[in-house]
Amino acid sequence: MSAMREDIAALQDRSLLLLDDDGPFLNRLARAMENRGFEVATAASVEAGIASVQAMPPSFAVVDLRLEDGSGLDVVDTLLKARPDCRIVVLTGYGNIATAVAAVKAGAIDYLAKPADADAVVDALMATADAKPPPPENPMSADRVRWEHIQRVYELCGRNVSETARRLNMHRRTLQRILAKRSPR
Repeated sequence: MSAMREDIAALQDRSLLLLDDDGPFLNRLARAMENRGFEVATAASVEAGIASVQAMPPSFAVVDLRLEDGSGLDVVDTLLKARPDCRIVVLTGYGNIATAVAAVKAGAIDYLAKPADADAVVDALMATADAKPPPPENPMSADRVRWEHIQRVYELCGRNVSETARRLNMHRRTLQRILAKRSPR
């Protein structure tokens, strides 16, 4: 048994709430976390997450920042009121410094960009306060960072191509071609 699994096994309460509106990702992460010794409950919306917390507050939580019906930070507030010792990691596909700061101020112990694998999630949940994360083994390419920024602005503009192009100082047709392509690696 690995040292990480022994640390988890030593804990009395290994309850974990996974909150994400991406069904396939949620199911994969739930199976992986169960294999790592957690008792997993899942939710796909802010409302379901709050209901799950009120029914049985977990000792760990992994919360998506943007959900169909609101912000995952609302669930973070509920979690910390119900169980102040809950260790919370916030996940998002729209990572930037402002949202990372907001998540940590709300009470999360860490912030991870999607796609995050189960080992990274476990490491974040179990990290001590003085632990520093290692540098990424495979950082995003410049093309991927650009694409993520364009996608974020596009979402903030309500998926309006003309408004997004104006804010990015880009020709509308160029933006349409970029949006039609798959994300770079």
